[in-house]
Amino acid sequence: MQRLIHAAVAAAFLAGPLAAQATESTDDNFKWSGKMPAGAWLTVANLNGSISVEQASGDVAEVVGEKDWRRGDPKDVRFAVVKDGDNVTICALWGDESTCSARGAHYRGHDHDWNDDHGDVKVTFTIRLPKGVKVDANTVNGSLDVSGATSEVQAETVNGKVDVATGGGPVNANTVNGSIHVTMAAIPGNDNLKFRTVNGSIYVTVPPSLQADLEMSTVNGSLTSDFPLMLQGRMNPKHLEAKIGNGGRRVEMSTVNGSIELRKGS
Repeated sequence: MQRLIHAAVAAAFLAGPLAAQATESTDDNFKWSGKMPAGAWLTVANLNGSISVEQASGDVAEVVGEKDWRRGDPKDVRFAVVKDGDNVTICALWGDESTCSARGAHYRGHDHDWNDDHGDVKVTFTIRLPKGVKVDANTVNGSLDVSGATSEVQAETVNGKVDVATGGGPVNANTVNGSIHVTMAAIPGNDNLKFRTVNGSIYVTVPPSLQADLEMSTVNGSLTSDFPLMLQGRMNPKHLEAKIGNGGRRVEMSTVNGSIELRKGS
């Protein structure tokens, strides 16, 4: 696929003064960077393209968005940065009616046909995440790969797989067409966990100290747990509700076409 270089990446919609933060554009990418404290949310919203997360070397977060196309017009896509307190949201926006607000993008009046080569612009995001900063990565057509998180993760796509590894937690992950792989080294607090897909399997690794009320369901696949389960209700190989230990946070895992495995970490 021929790749064109076009100076059409623009930073727009800066909400308020962004102290110690910077937005740049070059011929082939968009770049934002800024200091973020532990506990803040960094949200990146995409529509067509993947998102990957890596660990930053210090307290400066960085987001790079790179456009790629064959016959489409890269000017169809623009970028927005919104700041809400310590939280930052960055959106790739298709169409003049699309907007970006804190914690998400809103696509309006979008009639794009993804099979039309004249509208094939994609954006690939790379996030470098400081220690303790929470991340919300969401797209529609693309995979999510989170390998550098140390705190809470929200990951959602429609057409693509979700891979998450975090030294903290909790994690919530959703897709429609794709599998989910999640590893949490710790799960602070007592927040509920949800992992959902339709066409794909779910593999979740959690600390051995997990105490939870568990619900697992599939239609075409199997259910497996490394933890001893105290079943609630009747035995059903496709749907179960059970307690792990004394119970506590709710863990929901569901798919239609795929298997589910709850694994015990080290």
